[in-house]
Amino acid sequence: MGQIEARLRELAIELPRRALVPRANALLWKRAGHLVFLAGQGPAWDGEIAMTGRLGAGLSVQQGQEAARLCMLNLLLQLREACAGDLDRVTSCVSITAYVRCTDEFADQPVVVNGASDLVVAVFGEAGRHTRTAVGCNALPRDIPVEISAVWEAAL
Repeated sequence: MGQIEARLRELAIELPRRALVPRANALLWKRAGHLVFLAGQGPAWDGEIAMTGRLGAGLSVQQGQEAARLCMLNLLLQLREACAGDLDRVTSCVSITAYVRCTDEFADQPVVVNGASDLVVAVFGEAGRHTRTAVGCNALPRDIPVEISAVWEAAL
């Protein structure tokens, strides 16, 4: 077991066993040199949507943070696959881009996305510190409240 897998176990973090099947004509991940680009992931568990709704209209900030955390767990599942099963190849989380489905009045998108960012830093330490964009929007696929994509650097 590698250091990152050991860290996941130490933090009692389990990754989903399978990804949500995409509905788009796109890859879940793509390597370009030492960069790994991960397609947007929603709050799913083992290939099934786990949360739907809109922040500011029925979903709390805490529920949004949990949705963002689930997105990141799915991103880590894809990252592990892109790294041939070895998360120790990851050298840095470069950037994450997050979309938060919310009402016009909702202004806590950055706080919601902390659910994903905090997870990355807890698992990868300093290598998990990243740039980030958190945008509010009025619609996301499958009625999900959060979608996150990411760029990572890895020794491949």
